[in-house]
Amino acid sequence: MALIQLIYLSSLSDMKLESEIGKILESSVYHNKESGITGMLLYSNGNFLQVLEGETAAVEETFERICLDDRHCDIVDLIREPIEERQFSQWSMGYQHLSENYIRSFPKYAPFFKFRANDEAIRAEPGLALELLKQFSVDNR
Repeated sequence: MALIQLIYLSSLSDMKLESEIGKILESSVYHNKESGITGMLLYSNGNFLQVLEGETAAVEETFERICLDDRHCDIVDLIREPIEERQFSQWSMGYQHLSENYIRSFPKYAPFFKFRANDEAIRAEPGLALELLKQFSVDNR
């Protein structure tokens, strides 16, 4: 069984859709359980950072569904690589909604939540995305 990890960024296509994040999360949990996907979703001020882990075909199918979802825009595929074991196995989809003030206390991660303006900085250090997701997967914010 070949496992991969995919990390991407996206934005809400319209901030009016922020009220639908609960529905997005609920749908993610359902589909991920069905597909054997694990991962973590961070959200702040219209931006998502998500990691998906699982068998290659299941992760690719999930990511394709996300790319076709018109609630998402500006999707940036940061990391897509084989893994030996899952790093977020405790969740079909962990979730953290991070306030802008809270993000400010982690300045090295700020570009991930204002990524349109910081695309080059993010692409220069994509490993920070995994570090960020791990940081907040154990934090209870």
